[in-house]
Amino acid sequence: MKFLLTVIFCFTIGSAVAQNSRSAVKAPYTRSNAYSHFQTDVFSFGANQAALAQQKNISVGVYGERRFMLQDLSLYQLSIAVPTTSGNFGLNVVRFGGTEYGEMAAGLAYARKLGEKIDVGVQFNYYTINVNSYGSGSAINAEAGVIFHATDQLNVGLHVYNPTGVKLGKNDEERLPSAYSFGVGWDASEKLFIGAEVQKEEDQPVNVNAGIQYAFDKMLFARAGVTSASSIFYFGAGVLLKDFRLDATASFHPHLGITPGLMLIYNRRK
Repeated sequence: MKFLLTVIFCFTIGSAVAQNSRSAVKAPYTRSNAYSHFQTDVFSFGANQAALAQQKNISVGVYGERRFMLQDLSLYQLSIAVPTTSGNFGLNVVRFGGTEYGEMAAGLAYARKLGEKIDVGVQFNYYTINVNSYGSGSAINAEAGVIFHATDQLNVGLHVYNPTGVKLGKNDEERLPSAYSFGVGWDASEKLFIGAEVQKEEDQPVNVNAGIQYAFDKMLFARAGVTSASSIFYFGAGVLLKDFRLDATASFHPHLGITPGLMLIYNRRK
């Protein structure tokens, strides 16, 4: 089992043992609509903190998935958005792993609009990693993003994660890598959104996360996409019931199999 988990970690995390850097695990399904006018949600600022400025109501979201049907590769995410007259505040917590290996990242975010065309955001994170029988480490880092509303339908943005390359743990044996991304989103209509995010992480190949979301009506949604670096295809369908939205999701890796997931969002209407 330990050997199997080691092999899967190489696919899941996307970092090599010989490298002195690694990145936090993310869920592509929750990141694909950050550059939309109409279909952003409480999870969107996980991809670009500037997306938090679009939140108009208090919103809470929880997401969970069991990667490749293994309990020790479970991922859970909690996101909260609170809009105020002085800007919007957010909390984002991600927990991944099991008894043998685990990591957690908790971040506090702030975003606001700069006029009609520009949104900006920043987030400070506390990251921890624990490997059974080997020890643990932690680090504090930052990330920030900006989104330009080029037109009513087209949005483009930039995001930077950990630009200073902070060390991980007391002995500085590892460090969190720097990562940069460029995103673009096109709202073909209020129902149809198409977007893509190009990510370049230190010592890793370029990754493209491209997705599409369609609202059949005010109650039914569908989303699908692909990440190039890990060759994972993901899709999901959601239903809106008053203030609650529930999505059933799944992703597929050609070698490791299926990852089921659930997403629940509460969006308090004014």
